[in-house]
Amino acid sequence: MRRSPVGMRVLITGASGTIGSALGRRLAAEGAHVVGLDLTPRGDEGFTVLSCDITDDDSVTAAVTRALEVLGGLDALVNNAGVGGPAPAELSPGTEVRRQLEINLLGTWRVSAACVDALVAARGRIIMVASRMAVMQLPLAAAYGASKRAMTAYADALRQELGTHVTVTSVYPSAVRSPIHDSTAAAGLSLEGMSTYEPLDGVLAAIETTLLAARPRRDVPTTRRGAVEFFLARHLPAVTDRIVQRTLAGRVRSGAFTGADLAARVV
Repeated sequence: MRRSPVGMRVLITGASGTIGSALGRRLAAEGAHVVGLDLTPRGDEGFTVLSCDITDDDSVTAAVTRALEVLGGLDALVNNAGVGGPAPAELSPGTEVRRQLEINLLGTWRVSAACVDALVAARGRIIMVASRMAVMQLPLAAAYGASKRAMTAYADALRQELGTHVTVTSVYPSAVRSPIHDSTAAAGLSLEGMSTYEPLDGVLAAIETTLLAARPRRDVPTTRRGAVEFFLARHLPAVTDRIVQRTLAGRVRSGAFTGADLAARVV
């Protein structure tokens, strides 16, 4: 059974980005009441987006308080905000690693905690927009995978604590073409050829289905291929390790990382 989106009160983080803005417009067009949070709202999203720095406690408290006033409560929180960037695991963690952990993990934690009371009151739901890399790590992007895996661990803990009143689902897209990949490509560490891009519509459909399902699933891959990868990564991790290692070796032999300082040791 599918619930109606009409009148549903939804808060979306990262609401000016590729996934967040498209999801907000889609839900608003179907009758939901949508408010977004973003560090730099564009103003043309098609729904209300409030300025919010999710790395700052006071900013989150103020923005969530205002969002709840506008919405009159909260039925669903979509934790979509996230950043990526080059971060080889063999190098000492620096500013880039801390930035990704602060936004992808701790930002999600701050916003979720600020929304808990409203979600419990409405018996609502939380959706974590995680990543295939939360279960199947790719090389040269350790911070992103680690932050998304930690995000799903946080989701699991939240589910245990709030599960009698709030459902918590992690959604696992593979890769969607968006500016999130720009800094990695600029560093010469593009994962083109290691990750298969998927249509944005499929990701939006998976999130919307989870929002409106009478009994939302715990974990939701967004494609059939993603479901296979999710199964293998969970149950046969040595197999996925070998697949990734062979693919990486092929990329190195092709010269994909030639001249990329951060990949020098891998090469």
